[in-house]
This record gives sequence, C-alpha cells and structure tokens, in this order.
Amino acid sequence: MAQEPPRARRPAAASKPYAAPVACSGAAAVFPLAAALLFRSRSPVTPFRLSALALLAATSLTSVASAEVLTPAGKATASVAAWPVVKSPAALTDAATEARISALMARMSVREKVGQTIQADIGSIRPEQLREYPLGSILAGGSSGPNGNDKAGPREWAEFVDLFRAVSLETREGHVPIPLMFGIDAVHGHNNVVGATLFPHNIGLGATRDPELIERIGKATAEEVAVAGGDWTFGPTVAVPRDDRWGRAYEGYGEDPEIVKSYAGRMTLGLQGRLTAGKALEAGRIAGSAKHFLADGGTLNGKDQGDAPVSEAELVRLHAQGYPPSIEAGILTVMASFSSWNGVKHTGNKTLLTDVLKDRMGFSGFVVGDWNAHGQVDGCSNVSCPQALNAGLDMYMAPDSWQGLFDNTLKQVESGEIGMARLDDAVRRILRVKIKSGLFDRVAPPVQGRYERVGAPDHRALAREAVAKSLVLLKNDGVLPIKAGAKVLVAGDADDIGKAAGGWTLSWQGTGNTNADFPGAQSIWSGLKEAVEASGGKATLSKDGAFTDKPDVAVVVFGETPYAEFQGDLQHLEYQPGDKTDLALLKKLKAQGVPAVAVFLSGRPLWVNPEINASDAFVAAWLPGSEGAGVADVLVAGKDGKSRRDFTGKLSFSWPKTADQGPLNKGDAGYDPQFAYGYGLSYAKPGKVGPLGEVSGVSGASVNVDKYFVSGRTPAPWLLSTAGGVKLTAIDAAAQEDARLATWTGPGALLVNGPPADLTRQTTGDLSIAFTYRVDAPAPGPVGFSVSCGEGCAGGLDVTKIFAEAPVGEWRKTQIKLSCLKAAGADMSRISSPVVLSAQAGFKLAFREIRLEPTEAHASCPGQ
Repeated sequence: MAQEPPRARRPAAASKPYAAPVACSGAAAVFPLAAALLFRSRSPVTPFRLSALALLAATSLTSVASAEVLTPAGKATASVAAWPVVKSPAALTDAATEARISALMARMSVREKVGQTIQADIGSIRPEQLREYPLGSILAGGSSGPNGNDKAGPREWAEFVDLFRAVSLETREGHVPIPLMFGIDAVHGHNNVVGATLFPHNIGLGATRDPELIERIGKATAEEVAVAGGDWTFGPTVAVPRDDRWGRAYEGYGEDPEIVKSYAGRMTLGLQGRLTAGKALEAGRIAGSAKHFLADGGTLNGKDQGDAPVSEAELVRLHAQGYPPSIEAGILTVMASFSSWNGVKHTGNKTLLTDVLKDRMGFSGFVVGDWNAHGQVDGCSNVSCPQALNAGLDMYMAPDSWQGLFDNTLKQVESGEIGMARLDDAVRRILRVKIKSGLFDRVAPPVQGRYERVGAPDHRALAREAVAKSLVLLKNDGVLPIKAGAKVLVAGDADDIGKAAGGWTLSWQGTGNTNADFPGAQSIWSGLKEAVEASGGKATLSKDGAFTDKPDVAVVVFGETPYAEFQGDLQHLEYQPGDKTDLALLKKLKAQGVPAVAVFLSGRPLWVNPEINASDAFVAAWLPGSEGAGVADVLVAGKDGKSRRDFTGKLSFSWPKTADQGPLNKGDAGYDPQFAYGYGLSYAKPGKVGPLGEVSGVSGASVNVDKYFVSGRTPAPWLLSTAGGVKLTAIDAAAQEDARLATWTGPGALLVNGPPADLTRQTTGDLSIAFTYRVDAPAPGPVGFSVSCGEGCAGGLDVTKIFAEAPVGEWRKTQIKLSCLKAAGADMSRISSPVVLSAQAGFKLAFREIRLEPTEAHASCPGQ
C-alpha cells in the first residue's frame, strides 16, 4: 500500500520513522566499557556520577559491528524512451467531466486550490478547522482512529468521517463546496475497523498464484471500507521486494514482477470496478492507489525509506511492472515512495513523477505523497516543499504538518515559486478523481450504514479460501493430513488472532490486540478444534506443549511478532537468534515421541532450518488474518480419512539456505536457496526433505537492538550489569528465574551495555523503552533514568514519580519514550547504554522484561 506511516503518532521530523537499520552501526570495533559514564539529568534531580572504575568492573564487551555501505549518488534522471507507453482509460477524462472541472476551478480562489493539494491526519485536525483551511483530503494513519479510538467499529468511523464531509460541503460566502476525500490503509481488508474481514497479507496472496481471487478480495475490501465511510484506500501495493530483510516485505506479492504484474490490474478492478465515461464508481467501490512509486522494494540492504542504487533498466524491468496494468485498469491515484533512486528522493524527482508517470505512462489521476515524505526531499522541510509540487506531486500527505505547509504553499504560489499552471494541473487531477469517485453526487455512498457487511459471512468465506490457497508445504514426512479420529495437541500461538494478522491490524504495528478485538473471527486453534472434532477426534490446547494424555500428533503454531515498516527491518534472516524458544518446544515434543506439525507465521521467508529439522511437517502460513479455519481446511482430513483440501500454494519468495544470504531472488547470479521460488509440496505431489544444514552463517548478536532483557536473559549483544551499590538476584515471575531483583545497598545503577547502536529511526518512529517491573521496596530518594552515548554524551530523566506511585508488590509496565531522552540531550545515533537506572540505598526493584516497543497513546515524558 502506500504507506501510511504511523498515524497521528508519526513523527513530524523530516527524517521518517522508516528504515532504521536494526543493527549496530559503525565499522568493526572493540567496545571496552572503560570510560566513565556520566549520568546527566535535565531535571532538578541529578542521579549521580559513577566512577570509571566501577563501570569498568561492571562489564567489558567486545563486538564486531558490520559497516554500513553508503550508496554513492548516481544517475537519477529518467530516459523517458526506456519506459512503457500506456494510458489511463479515456473514461477518466471524458468531456463532461473535464467541463465540470473547469467550471468549478473558475469559481475557486487560490486559497481553495492550495487546500486541495494538502491532506491531514484525523489525529491532528478538527472538522471546524476546514472552514479556515479548505483541505482536499484527510486520512487515518497507522494508529489513528475516530475520536482517538483505534478500536472503533464501522458506525463510529462512518459518523466521524461525515463530520468532516459536512463542513467541506457547507454553503458559505466565498466558499466553493468541494467534498473531502478520505483515505486509509486498507491493506489486507479494512484492517482499521473492529469486526472487519482480515485477508492474508500480500505475501500469502502471492503464494496463491490466483489473480481472480485477488480481484474478489479487492471488491470485498472496497465494500467494507465504503460501509464504514471511506472512499479511498492506499493500495494496491505493487512493490517487488528484493531483500527479505526489508520490514515491509510482506506487503509485496512476490520477489518477481511476474506475480505483481498479474495482480496489479485485477486488484485495481476489484477495488474500483471498471471506469465508465460520465459515470461515477458504482456503489461499494472506492478509489485505489498504486504504491509506492518507485522501487521501494529495491533499497540497499532492505532498508526502509532507503536508496535503490540500480540502473534505469533494472528500475523498469523489476520495479515498474505493476504500474502499467494498474494504469490501464483505471487506477485513480498513485502514491510516491519515501525512498530514493541513486540518491534522489522520488517525491522530488520530476523526471519520474511527471516525465515518466504522467507523460510517458499516461496516468491521468493524481499523485499523493507518503507520510511527510516531502520533508525528506533535498532542501525541504515538513512545512515547506515547493520542490515536490513542482516535480509532479499533486497532494501532500502532511498528517501533522498540514497547517504550516498550507501557509507556506500559499505564499509560494502567490510569489510564483510554484507556478499557477502546475497548481491548476494538480487541482484538476484531484477534482477529476473526486468526480469519478462520486463524491460530488452523494455525501455518503449508498452502502454506508449497511454495517452488517463489515465482516459479512461471504467475505469471511472468501478470506478462509484465501488462507487455504496461500499455505505452502515445505516438508511432510507423512504426518499430514492429520488422520480422522486423532488426538491432537495444539501448542504455541494458535489461539492468537492478532499474531496471525500481523502488522497494519487495528494499530500501526499490529500489537496490543487480543482476540476480543476480532469479533466474528476464528483463530487457528478454533478452526483446528472444529475440524478435528468433526472428524471424530479430540483437540487440546496447550500453549507450552504440556500434556497428560499423549497425543497422536501436535500442531505447533509460532512465528514473528507483528511489526510494520522500519520496525521490521532486519540485518539477517535467522529466526529467534540466540533465543530459540520455539525450537525448544519442537525438540521437547520430539523427545517425547510426539510427531510435530509446524505452522510458521511470518511476513517473509526466514532461516528456520533447525525448526524444520525438528518438525515432521512444516507449513509456511505467512500472515493469514482473521479466518484461521483455512489452515485446518488443508491440515485435517475429513471423517472419511481423505484430505478435505490439498496444498496449492507455491513460494513467491525464495527461502534462504543460510541467514546471511541477504538478497536472494530467482535469476540472480549464484542463486542457491533452500527452497526455490515456486516450490511447494502437496498431498498429490509429495517430496522428501532430508536434514538441513544448521549453520546460520551469522552471529545472533548482530541483529538485536530492541530486546534488552526477555525470558530471563539479556540477548546479545547486550550485557546486564550493575555499578556501585547494586546487587542482582534471579527470581521467578511467570517462569523459573525469568526475572531479576535489583537491590540498592548504596548509590549505584542498573545498566544494559553494548556496542554503540543507532536508534535514530526508532526515536523518530516513536518507540519507547518499556519496563515490566515490580517495586518491592520504595526508593527513599530520587530515581533517574538515562542512556549513554559515549564520552560526555547522555540524556537523563527524573523517573522518581513513576516508581513512587507504583503499589509495592504489584507487577506493572511503564514506557520511557526515546524522544524524551533525545530531548534531554542524548545522541540517539550512538547509544552504548540504552538503560541506566540509578538510585540510592533501600530501593528494591524486580523486573522481567526490558525492550523497545511502540509508544502507547497515553505515554508522556517523565518529569513533565
């Protein structure tokens, strides 16, 4: 989809939350923690200075960090003749529509025209502000919801959006009523609305190789968006991910443009229907947006919002193939990418946006930006970027910067810095899409109010079909299908719908959801139980795999924790490096003589050779969404003992043989996958998979910048230590020795140390250091929290109140925003100690988890 970065919480900084390298930056180096850490607090409370000697005694760590390759600036001027010649349907620019646009524009003031080019996020604007600022569009970003509620149902969404529409259509002196356009990321169904049907993410749909299915999914998605008041989705995503370390790989259909090319037009038709001259989109259809233009899946090292240092021929051959079918099918909008081509941001590249997309490829709709992406264009800021409009951008996505951007853009038009002809062209394109979408002819689509169509039975049946078709069987040693009448143990995360749905689900990251947030949905566990019992067997759920009555077979569901955008960027592809709890569960079952079927949930292929070896069958289930019964439809035999449905899914991404393979794509030189593009076993065509190599090729220490203490341990490259008068003791919380008790016997600090890590993107992406803790003895004095970023660099906060207000003996969680630490003086690009908690004698604090996670809405800076 386009990318709606994170909602109202998305940073306004010119540097987007996107692509932080999830790794320690810098050249290979030895990191001895021998210099003194100077804890500095900007609050009245000054924790204390600890001696260099104490810190040296605390820990010394050596780590090799991979040097980041810098992309040299290169040729970023398109040669128009190298690009395909296509054209938007003539029905988009029929004479009656163009005449209507001309009449409207003749009445519009310059102020109203400028307003049409700006889009604000609903978390940063109120309906009444449209009277002064006549904006053309609003959107709901990643975690934005009506009235601040990201768990709202369709009625609340529809009524909220109508408040904005009503103001835009008011009859006022000097105002030309032009309906607002409302955009949203409905990327796997209307994933923003409680109760909606959640289809598999695109990586799973790519495995189905079924364009007709994709069109049906587009139509169902459009109806659910329209019912809830929407008229525009930021999709289809036509990215071709070439490096699976990219955190958005699951938003792509496949690594080869053949799949993207076959799907792009069909999804466009599903969302919009076929365009007809003189007529608006039919009821229940919405405008789409092909994204992200261009090569967002081709960035160096899979870095989100990064640079694609590729030739123009490769840009066309690999990354442009989804756009011609979308344009020919009538796509109404295209979203420009955050990323760059040979060092030049697409949002400011006139040769691509105007010369190629609009002129050569004949696109007649409008081009919208991504979340404050214009602020990343050379010479621009979030509130001023004439370069983008002059390059061919028609609508700025300015979620929280809209007001300043409006004022500056108006001045730039009045001064001539932005030509009137360019402004008029942008406005004409926007009005063309609004007319074709039917916004002038109805305040709300006729389907609005039919809330029963959100999560409708036929839509859920379609999603269940898609799940079954998306499953790829990597290994089967005769354990599948599960026999009729079997005793089945179901373990792991089988009853977690949120994990199966992945990112972009109710919240931006897809985290913080429970099954109660998915009314009408069915977990994988529920579907398995239903199918097993229908076959005459018995199913038992046991998350940790424990049992009293030995089962005939176990189904273990496990995989990646939900993520979106840069938070999913990886340095390598090893699953659970250094913390292989899921492998341990599989091995435990194997040791007990229980055959295990692994159902792997992931947004990309990962190196899981040990897990495959420990399983009797291994199924890549991707991110299936809300209809988990689709898994059981393929895994469990019917009462007659025959499979109810065979595996038909084929890999649309190559599966790695080692974790360090980085880009691994069909046709590349030296192509050597574990499972090749197009691989997929079935009951009809089985195959033997022997023992796989278990040498990952990477160090688990190199990937982790976000987990500091989990499951009773401190994952590499971090080291938990103390300085001064602090004693650490292992204690039990939820499991044996899964927590620690820090006891202050004198002034001192609890520390997490490691090699310098770059947390810049995590900071702009609004992440927080989350503590799960329990106060066992209140602090008699001040408590300070800081980070260290090298000699003379630290950011400190007074967190006394947080721990003083915590009831003694009660487990709680708190968040300390990285942005607060940055504001306190920390250089977030070189954090060597992400945790420094200092106090005085008498304080006792137990903790069981310290990690980075998305900032919750209520979080604020301590001491403010």
